[in-house]
Amino acid sequence: MERMETNRGAEILDSWLARLNRGVLIVISGPSGAGKGTLCRLLLEKEKDIKLSVSATTRLPRAGEVEGTHYFFMKKADFIQQINENAFLEWAQVYDNYYGTPRKQVEEFLSQGKNVLLEIDIQGALQVKKHYQEAALIFIAPPSLEELAKRIYGRGTDSKEVIQKRLRLASEELEYIDKYDYCIINDEVERATERLQAIVAAERSRIYRS
Repeated sequence: MERMETNRGAEILDSWLARLNRGVLIVISGPSGAGKGTLCRLLLEKEKDIKLSVSATTRLPRAGEVEGTHYFFMKKADFIQQINENAFLEWAQVYDNYYGTPRKQVEEFLSQGKNVLLEIDIQGALQVKKHYQEAALIFIAPPSLEELAKRIYGRGTDSKEVIQKRLRLASEELEYIDKYDYCIINDEVERATERLQAIVAAERSRIYRS
């Protein structure tokens, strides 16, 4: 009996060690102006084993955009075919164009033990969680809507009407916080980045991850 229990324990340990060889899928969302882009950039600079997932799109490349670096540019018919083949972790149609996260690239990185970072909107994040339960969803939030308004006005790039629309959307997006696994209040960039790094480190040791 004692021998059997010892063997069972060894099997569980071996199984867990095998799981550690697989990367973590990190999904980041948040309102415009919350600073998620800055936090993603800093995370990628500090954590060299994290790969940024490249999205696919049917829109035409803009000046300076590189295939496979900024986007995978696809014909609409090919994109729709891949939707039917379940080739995307998430996808959406924005006006006349499609955007999506290719499943194959993400799976390849994860199987190689690399963590993968997705910066996508809330609807996309919830799609990913539905199809990939092990994903770690992280919501980046501002300290307050007043601070968010200050940041957006400070950019000086949008009209008052556009800013008001962004703030209304941000208020709606904040209602989805409880759908996420984590929420980071981006009150100070370096401190928020450290929290983000801590979450990534903890996710590598999460037991229920398969």
